Amino acid sequence: MDDWDSVELADPPLDYNWVTDRLAVGAGIWTRRNVELLARDGITHVVDMQAEFDDSLIADGTGIRVLWNPCDDDFQEKPPHLLRRGVEFSAAALRDPRARVYFHCSAGVHRGPMMLLACLAAGGMDLVQAMELIRQSRPEADFPDVYRRSVIRFLETLKAEGL
Repeated sequence: MDDWDSVELADPPLDYNWVTDRLAVGAGIWTRRNVELLARDGITHVVDMQAEFDDSLIADGTGIRVLWNPCDDDFQEKPPHLLRRGVEFSAAALRDPRARVYFHCSAGVHRGPMMLLACLAAGGMDLVQAMELIRQSRPEADFPDVYRRSVIRFLETLKAEGL
């Protein structure tokens, strides 16, 4: 037996904040135990924006539905279809009044907040008000110009489609 056989690794702590009573944003989930903790907190759906890890691999059987919407945090403009996937998934989830959606990336600073911003704005909230709402709950959330432009371009495609 080597020294590593006796070491128990702790699950990384969950790091998230409720923005509304049904929408939360934060960092990576990483483990099955953390998925189960989210389920106990009432999370029913996850929009996983991290390219680093697909949460559906650890969510099976928990009752949580996962959209893996991989996105690099590369400070490049994001295509409208990436944001559309998250908006459509969360909008469909929220038709159930018991649904609660968790938006996240690895650190909960850029990609997860950007996706939540797109959802709030697509739902009719003013972009600046939506950013402030997110930042009030999760002060570390940051909206670089290129990611804000991505959301604006996505909203313009919705408007052009009459949605």
